Amino acid sequence: MLTKRIIPCLDIKNGRTVKGVTFGNLQDAGDPVELASRYSEEGADELCLLDITATLEGRSTFLKVVEDVATAVSIPFTVGGGISNEKQVETLLSKGADKVSVNTSALLDPGLITRLSNAFGNQCVVVAIDARYDEGKWQVVSHAGTKPTGIMATKWAIEASDRGAGEILLTSFTADGTRNGFSLDITREVTQNIPIPVIASGGAGNPQHFLDVFTQAQADAALAAGIFHYGIVRIEEVKTFLKEHGVAIR
Repeated sequence: MLTKRIIPCLDIKNGRTVKGVTFGNLQDAGDPVELASRYSEEGADELCLLDITATLEGRSTFLKVVEDVATAVSIPFTVGGGISNEKQVETLLSKGADKVSVNTSALLDPGLITRLSNAFGNQCVVVAIDARYDEGKWQVVSHAGTKPTGIMATKWAIEASDRGAGEILLTSFTADGTRNGFSLDITREVTQNIPIPVIASGGAGNPQHFLDVFTQAQADAALAAGIFHYGIVRIEEVKTFLKEHGVAIR
Protein backbone atom coordinates (compact mmCIF):
# COMPACT_ATOMS: atom_id res chain seq x y z
CA MET A 1 0.00 0.00 0.00
CA LEU A 2 1.34 3.41 -0.96
CA THR A 3 1.76 5.69 2.02
CA LYS A 4 0.30 9.18 2.12
CA ARG A 5 2.57 12.20 2.52
CA ILE A 6 2.28 15.38 4.59
CA ILE A 7 4.04 18.35 2.98
CA PRO A 8 4.48 21.76 4.64
CA CYS A 9 4.74 24.59 2.11
CA LEU A 10 6.92 27.65 2.52
CA ASP A 11 5.87 30.61 0.38
CA ILE A 12 8.95 32.81 0.23
CA LYS A 13 9.18 36.51 -0.52
CA ASN A 14 12.41 38.48 -0.12
CA GLY A 15 13.96 35.67 1.89
CA ARG A 16 11.09 35.36 4.39
CA THR A 17 8.21 32.91 4.70
CA VAL A 18 4.82 34.54 4.16
CA LYS A 19 1.22 33.35 4.26
CA GLY A 20 -2.00 34.87 3.00
CA VAL A 21 -5.60 34.10 2.04
CA THR A 22 -6.47 33.32 -1.61
CA PHE A 23 -2.92 34.37 -2.52
CA GLY A 24 -3.27 37.87 -0.99
CA ASN A 25 -2.95 39.78 2.31
CA LEU A 26 0.50 38.33 2.96
CA GLN A 27 1.77 38.16 6.54
CA ASP A 28 5.26 37.26 7.73
CA ALA A 29 5.46 33.69 9.01
CA GLY A 30 9.11 33.32 9.92
CA ASP A 31 12.56 32.35 8.71
CA PRO A 32 12.28 29.66 6.00
CA VAL A 33 15.41 27.76 7.01
CA GLU A 34 14.33 27.59 10.66
CA LEU A 35 10.84 26.46 9.66
CA ALA A 36 12.16 23.87 7.19
CA SER A 37 14.51 22.45 9.81
CA ARG A 38 11.68 22.24 12.34
CA TYR A 39 9.36 20.49 9.93
CA SER A 40 12.06 17.99 8.99
CA GLU A 41 12.54 17.15 12.67
CA GLU A 42 8.78 16.99 13.29
CA GLY A 43 8.23 14.29 10.68
CA ALA A 44 7.29 16.08 7.46
CA ASP A 45 7.67 13.74 4.50
CA GLU A 46 8.69 16.44 2.07
CA LEU A 47 8.78 20.23 1.82
CA CYS A 48 7.71 22.67 -0.87
CA LEU A 49 9.47 26.03 -1.31
CA LEU A 50 7.76 28.57 -3.55
CA ASP A 51 9.36 31.83 -4.62
CA ILE A 52 6.06 33.68 -4.87
CA THR A 53 7.37 36.86 -6.46
CA ALA A 54 10.15 35.24 -8.49
CA THR A 55 11.52 38.61 -9.49
CA LEU A 56 14.98 39.02 -10.93
CA GLU A 57 15.98 41.02 -7.85
CA GLY A 58 14.85 38.27 -5.47
CA ARG A 59 16.28 35.32 -7.35
CA SER A 60 19.73 35.35 -5.73
CA THR A 61 18.12 35.69 -2.30
CA PHE A 62 15.89 32.72 -3.04
CA LEU A 63 18.80 30.57 -4.29
CA LYS A 64 20.57 31.19 -1.00
CA VAL A 65 17.45 30.03 0.85
CA VAL A 66 17.34 26.85 -1.27
CA GLU A 67 20.99 26.16 -0.52
CA ASP A 68 20.53 26.75 3.22
CA VAL A 69 17.39 24.59 3.38
CA ALA A 70 19.22 21.74 1.61
CA THR A 71 21.88 21.89 4.32
CA ALA A 72 19.33 22.05 7.14
CA VAL A 73 16.94 19.20 6.23
CA SER A 74 17.13 15.48 5.58
CA ILE A 75 13.94 15.16 3.53
CA PRO A 76 13.23 15.82 -0.16
CA PHE A 77 11.97 19.23 -1.19
CA THR A 78 10.39 20.78 -4.26
CA VAL A 79 11.17 24.29 -5.46
CA GLY A 80 8.91 26.47 -7.61
CA GLY A 81 8.38 30.03 -8.75
CA GLY A 82 9.24 31.58 -12.09
CA ILE A 83 10.89 28.46 -13.53
CA SER A 84 10.77 28.54 -17.33
CA ASN A 85 13.83 26.72 -18.69
CA GLU A 86 16.26 23.85 -18.19
CA LYS A 87 19.10 26.08 -17.02
CA GLN A 88 17.08 27.31 -14.03
CA VAL A 89 16.22 23.74 -13.09
CA GLU A 90 19.85 22.71 -13.36
CA THR A 91 20.80 25.55 -11.02
CA LEU A 92 18.11 24.69 -8.45
CA LEU A 93 19.04 21.00 -8.45
CA SER A 94 22.70 21.94 -8.01
CA LYS A 95 21.69 23.97 -4.93
CA GLY A 96 20.05 20.89 -3.39
CA ALA A 97 16.45 20.82 -4.61
CA ASP A 98 15.03 17.37 -5.37
CA LYS A 99 12.13 18.43 -7.63
CA VAL A 100 10.94 21.54 -9.38
CA SER A 101 7.43 22.88 -9.76
CA VAL A 102 6.26 24.71 -12.89
CA ASN A 103 2.99 26.57 -13.21
CA THR A 104 2.37 29.61 -15.43
CA SER A 105 5.40 28.83 -17.63
CA ALA A 106 3.95 25.39 -18.43
CA LEU A 107 0.59 26.92 -19.35
CA LEU A 108 2.34 29.33 -21.71
CA ASP A 109 4.59 26.60 -23.14
CA PRO A 110 3.24 23.07 -22.45
CA GLY A 111 6.27 21.60 -24.22
CA LEU A 112 8.35 22.73 -21.24
CA ILE A 113 6.92 19.81 -19.23
CA THR A 114 8.21 17.29 -21.77
CA ARG A 115 11.60 18.96 -22.10
CA LEU A 116 12.16 19.02 -18.34
CA SER A 117 10.94 15.44 -17.99
CA ASN A 118 13.32 14.28 -20.72
CA ALA A 119 16.24 16.23 -19.30
CA PHE A 120 15.86 15.47 -15.59
CA GLY A 121 13.40 12.56 -15.30
CA ASN A 122 9.66 12.81 -14.69
CA GLN A 123 10.15 12.17 -10.96
CA CYS A 124 11.72 15.62 -10.84
CA VAL A 125 8.86 17.50 -12.54
CA VAL A 126 5.83 18.72 -10.59
CA VAL A 127 3.17 20.66 -12.46
CA ALA A 128 1.36 23.08 -10.17
CA ILE A 129 -2.25 23.85 -11.04
CA ASP A 130 -4.14 26.68 -9.35
CA ALA A 131 -7.88 26.10 -9.74
CA ARG A 132 -10.71 28.49 -8.98
CA TYR A 133 -14.40 27.56 -8.73
CA ASP A 134 -16.42 29.87 -10.89
CA GLU A 135 -19.92 29.46 -12.33
CA GLY A 136 -20.05 25.76 -11.54
CA LYS A 137 -16.64 24.93 -13.04
CA TRP A 138 -13.09 24.54 -11.80
CA GLN A 139 -10.97 26.73 -14.04
CA VAL A 140 -7.19 27.11 -14.07
CA VAL A 141 -5.92 30.54 -13.04
CA SER A 142 -2.40 31.77 -13.71
CA HIS A 143 -0.04 34.53 -12.62
CA ALA A 144 -0.55 33.85 -8.88
CA GLY A 145 -4.29 33.50 -9.28
CA THR A 146 -4.83 36.81 -11.05
CA LYS A 147 -5.63 35.60 -14.57
CA PRO A 148 -8.40 33.19 -15.60
CA THR A 149 -7.20 30.96 -18.46
CA GLY A 150 -10.44 29.40 -19.66
CA ILE A 151 -8.81 25.98 -19.25
CA MET A 152 -10.60 23.39 -17.12
CA ALA A 153 -8.43 22.08 -14.28
CA THR A 154 -8.96 18.37 -14.93
CA LYS A 155 -8.31 18.72 -18.65
CA TRP A 156 -5.02 20.51 -17.94
CA ALA A 157 -4.01 17.89 -15.35
CA ILE A 158 -4.55 15.14 -17.93
CA GLU A 159 -2.46 16.99 -20.52
CA ALA A 160 0.33 17.67 -18.01
CA SER A 161 0.40 13.99 -17.08
CA ASP A 162 0.48 12.96 -20.74
CA ARG A 163 3.33 15.38 -21.41
CA GLY A 164 5.56 13.85 -18.73
CA ALA A 165 4.75 15.41 -15.35
CA GLY A 166 5.65 13.17 -12.43
CA GLU A 167 3.18 14.76 -10.02
CA ILE A 168 0.40 17.33 -9.95
CA LEU A 169 0.27 19.94 -7.19
CA LEU A 170 -3.39 20.93 -7.21
CA THR A 171 -4.15 24.10 -5.26
CA SER A 172 -7.69 25.29 -4.72
CA PHE A 173 -7.44 29.07 -5.06
CA THR A 174 -11.00 29.16 -3.73
CA ALA A 175 -10.08 27.40 -0.47
CA ASP A 176 -6.55 28.75 -0.01
CA GLY A 177 -5.97 30.08 3.51
CA THR A 178 -9.60 29.61 4.58
CA ARG A 179 -8.91 26.56 6.82
CA ASN A 180 -12.35 25.23 5.87
CA GLY A 181 -11.04 22.04 4.28
CA PHE A 182 -9.58 20.93 0.96
CA SER A 183 -11.74 21.17 -2.17
CA LEU A 184 -12.65 17.49 -2.30
CA ASP A 185 -14.67 17.58 -5.52
CA ILE A 186 -11.96 18.85 -7.87
CA THR A 187 -9.27 16.83 -6.07
CA ARG A 188 -11.31 13.66 -6.53
CA GLU A 189 -11.99 14.46 -10.17
CA VAL A 190 -8.30 14.94 -10.91
CA THR A 191 -7.11 11.86 -9.01
CA GLN A 192 -9.64 9.71 -10.86
CA ASN A 193 -8.49 10.92 -14.27
CA ILE A 194 -4.70 10.70 -14.14
CA PRO A 195 -2.23 7.90 -13.26
CA ILE A 196 0.34 10.08 -11.46
CA PRO A 197 0.29 11.25 -7.82
CA VAL A 198 -1.78 14.28 -6.86
CA ILE A 199 -0.81 16.63 -4.02
CA ALA A 200 -3.86 18.41 -2.62
CA SER A 201 -3.36 22.00 -1.47
CA GLY A 202 -5.50 24.84 -0.17
CA GLY A 203 -7.86 24.88 2.80
CA ALA A 204 -6.30 22.63 5.46
CA GLY A 205 -7.50 23.61 8.93
CA ASN A 206 -7.44 20.48 11.09
CA PRO A 207 -6.48 16.77 11.01
CA GLN A 208 -9.97 15.76 9.81
CA HIS A 209 -9.41 17.72 6.62
CA PHE A 210 -6.34 15.61 5.85
CA LEU A 211 -8.29 12.41 6.50
CA ASP A 212 -11.07 13.61 4.19
CA VAL A 213 -8.78 14.44 1.29
CA PHE A 214 -7.01 11.09 1.56
CA THR A 215 -10.09 8.89 1.99
CA GLN A 216 -12.75 10.80 0.03
CA ALA A 217 -10.65 12.34 -2.73
CA GLN A 218 -7.79 9.78 -2.93
CA ALA A 219 -5.04 12.40 -2.85
CA ASP A 220 -1.55 10.94 -2.59
CA ALA A 221 -0.22 13.82 -0.50
CA ALA A 222 -1.58 16.88 1.27
CA LEU A 223 0.13 20.23 1.51
CA ALA A 224 -0.46 22.92 4.12
CA ALA A 225 1.18 26.13 5.23
CA GLY A 226 -0.44 28.48 7.73
CA ILE A 227 -1.71 25.86 10.17
CA PHE A 228 1.83 24.52 10.54
CA HIS A 229 3.61 27.89 10.52
CA TYR A 230 1.44 29.29 13.31
CA GLY A 231 1.29 26.10 15.40
CA ILE A 232 -2.47 25.62 14.98
CA VAL A 233 -1.85 21.98 14.11
CA ARG A 234 1.38 20.03 14.39
CA ILE A 235 2.55 17.48 11.82
CA GLU A 236 2.82 14.80 14.51
CA GLU A 237 -0.80 15.48 15.51
CA VAL A 238 -1.99 15.03 11.92
CA LYS A 239 -0.03 11.81 11.48
CA THR A 240 -1.27 10.34 14.76
CA PHE A 241 -4.88 11.14 13.79
CA LEU A 242 -4.44 9.55 10.35
CA LYS A 243 -2.89 6.40 11.84
CA GLU A 244 -5.75 6.09 14.28
CA HIS A 245 -8.15 6.18 11.32
CA GLY A 246 -6.32 3.53 9.33
CA VAL A 247 -4.49 5.71 6.82
CA ALA A 248 -1.06 4.42 5.84
CA ILE A 249 1.49 7.19 6.33
CA ARG A 250 5.27 7.33 6.32
